[in-house]
Amino acid sequence: MKGRTDTPRDRGCLVGIIFFILGLGTLLPWNFFMTASLYFQGRLNTTEWSNGTSVVRKEYYFNNWMTLLSQLPLLLFTLLNSFLYQRISEAMRIAGSLVFILLLFVLTAALVKVPMEQDRFFDVTMATIWFINSFGAVLQGSLFGLVGLLPQKYSAVFMSGQGLAGTFAAVAMLLALASDADSESAALGYFVTPCVGTLLTLFSYLLLPRLDFAQYHLNKSSKYELGATDELLKESGAVENGKLNGHANGSASKGPAEGEGEGEPAADGTKHAFLSLEPAEPAQAKASVMEVFKKIWVMAFCVTFVFTVTLSVFPAVTVDVMTAFPGGKWERFFISVCCFLTFNINDWLGRTVTTLVRWPAKESRLFPLLVVSRVVFVPLLMLCNVQPRRSSLPVLFSHDAAFAVIMTLFSVSSGYFVCLSMSYAPQLVAQKDAETAGALMTFFLALGLSIGAALSFPLRTLV
Repeated sequence: MKGRTDTPRDRGCLVGIIFFILGLGTLLPWNFFMTASLYFQGRLNTTEWSNGTSVVRKEYYFNNWMTLLSQLPLLLFTLLNSFLYQRISEAMRIAGSLVFILLLFVLTAALVKVPMEQDRFFDVTMATIWFINSFGAVLQGSLFGLVGLLPQKYSAVFMSGQGLAGTFAAVAMLLALASDADSESAALGYFVTPCVGTLLTLFSYLLLPRLDFAQYHLNKSSKYELGATDELLKESGAVENGKLNGHANGSASKGPAEGEGEGEPAADGTKHAFLSLEPAEPAQAKASVMEVFKKIWVMAFCVTFVFTVTLSVFPAVTVDVMTAFPGGKWERFFISVCCFLTFNINDWLGRTVTTLVRWPAKESRLFPLLVVSRVVFVPLLMLCNVQPRRSSLPVLFSHDAAFAVIMTLFSVSSGYFVCLSMSYAPQLVAQKDAETAGALMTFFLALGLSIGAALSFPLRTLV
């Protein structure tokens, strides 16, 4: 059978660019709220003077609650995945989620200019974080399913967009801090940025069905399916006066002789294509969820443990590290550079390295041991210059360079082991079970994020 000649091309890599933007848009909510922790702490943790010293009037533990209420919706909607996604159309899930995320970002930006009592501001902000991440979880799950219909390189492009979302937010915060505007105007400009980004993401998604390449792979236009069917029937000669036959001239044909396979050369040297009326062999049944889990449980444990360690201290503990050089301009940029920008760039770098280096191998016992060894970063970061300290735990790494080095190793290893775990799991099962393995890994990823967010509360109190 001749190859298709009308397969569309991704002209100008436009579909790739769109999926990069879609990947970026999925993680904008989490990253913009996380990176803006200094703004929220400034509005919530007001101070008052007592006996000549400045003390915090009320501790809201914003970073802990923000992390927890960001990750719980991801876990919840992962559990509700099969129920929700079968009953709501793809367009409604993706476009609708983007619209609600945009409205919630607009609300957050508007609240910058609205004076509000701290308790009420905290409640409104937490509710916004919950809902914006709920819609973000639906959006992310839907887009993962969508990009899975395209060639594999588009999944890598989508993940690359996700990996750069944090860097995008960190750079936006640095620009806001570097501006000459007052803190209120700088915060307003910062939160307007994700509004524009989300709007761009929505327009990109709406453009996708208009591109031939996307239509072809996403089955949004029936002309390709009809064309393929007509071509197949024409070349096989399967339709002729309502009869099924194996010759192009329409004459009736017997099935292949005993021992002669379908498509084997006939006596005249030509090949016969047969459309059998016999029932097709039943497709091999997919393995049960438990059977798949038994094959990938090591990778499921690894991705859970990596995110448990990462979220237990980032950002709840790391955001409270103070510079060893207070009083200058560097103090203003310290957390944005050494905490958020350092983490996001190196996390993305760790994920990218896996395209070149994949060590240890998926069967190696060293792999889970290295993953577990990352727990050493928890005490290392707690022994940095975290302020204020609520315990007698000493500060062993007071210098900014020490904190930056620890953060670099912490974030590179996080991105590297997460990417390896997620890519190794489908390779441990048969191809027919790869989708089940992916769904299970997504659940355990969300589980690790939620456990880490919950552990951030006691770990912060131990410092």
